[in-house]
Amino acid sequence: MQMPNPIPPATPSPAAPPLAPPLASHGANLEPTAIRRQRLILLAAILVIAWLALQLFATILLPFVAAAGVAYFLDPLASQLVRAGMPRGLAAFVLVVLLLAAILLFLLLLYPLILAQLGLLITRLPAYAGMVREAAMAAMANLQARLGADFVDARLRELVGSQAGNMLSFLASAASRLVGGGFAIFNALSLLIVTPVVSFYLLRDWPRVIAKLDIWLPRRYEALIRAQAREVNRILSAWVRGQALCCLVLALYYAVTLTVAGLDLGLIVGLASGILSFIPYVGSVVGLLTALGLALAQFPTWFGVAKIAVVFVLGQILEGYVIYPRFLGDRVELPAVWVIFALFAGGAAFGFLGILLAVPVTATIGVLARFWLRRYLASPLYFDPPPREM
Repeated sequence: MQMPNPIPPATPSPAAPPLAPPLASHGANLEPTAIRRQRLILLAAILVIAWLALQLFATILLPFVAAAGVAYFLDPLASQLVRAGMPRGLAAFVLVVLLLAAILLFLLLLYPLILAQLGLLITRLPAYAGMVREAAMAAMANLQARLGADFVDARLRELVGSQAGNMLSFLASAASRLVGGGFAIFNALSLLIVTPVVSFYLLRDWPRVIAKLDIWLPRRYEALIRAQAREVNRILSAWVRGQALCCLVLALYYAVTLTVAGLDLGLIVGLASGILSFIPYVGSVVGLLTALGLALAQFPTWFGVAKIAVVFVLGQILEGYVIYPRFLGDRVELPAVWVIFALFAGGAAFGFLGILLAVPVTATIGVLARFWLRRYLASPLYFDPPPREM
């Protein structure tokens, strides 16, 4: 039996040419200092371009910034609907329509009442100015009786009384212009048409936008940037969504309780107090002073004024021990002083657009400041001991 031929040994193949080295990127051929310089120049250019864009287009950016805020606020709800099986586009459409329906319902139910109370306030302004003037004159007369005519003369009394009335008239006119301007902006064509449309597209494409931005991150620092972005998102989402719910609950509480307490202008004072509560301490202080002043002018006895004071005391207890711990808690690392400064600085720089951008910018700066502080505390710059004395 013939045995099969053995398998011939494999002939060694010619040595394959070595793989060509990957193309070196442009940045790989640069010195580390040059790369660092390019990064700094790029960052400075982005900041300058963003600042110039805000300066040039601040008058038209409001609908788009508002739409971005709406999309950011509604994104968790849209994600839940997507996980439940609804397409992202349909979920975005449903949420935007529900938000518009809620706004229209508010206008239909409360807008006539607010207009009626504003008309009542305007008709009573002369009487309020006269009452303030009389109170100021009485206070000056009492001061003159205690300190003598040489210290407080009649001319000074007349000046204080007239200026007190003028000050109240100025504040009332400024408040009416502010309210009127707010409703004019609210009813502007851009906010009524552009904002819902842009909100829908942003909410629909939100995951795609985030994924595209993630691709653009520099590879060397992508993990670090993602970590800081997650921290900014955690703080900002907690503040925005929690503060919105707090303002809504406080506005409903103050509007209902002040109306039940019998204050004629309780609806607009309560709504304003709740809405302004996103500025720490401002909403409660302004609402308390305004409500007490109106109560002193309306009620003949101190019992009515005491009821209004009790409403705000209970509101502060509810806000401090129930509402804020429930909706905000310790998740928000934005000190009240920084929030107040950021809101006023943003409003002074860019108006209402600056107010909308103030908190996101403040949250981002706070996260970056804490990050660099941690880096500094762990660096040789902090641990380097002082030189030894010879």
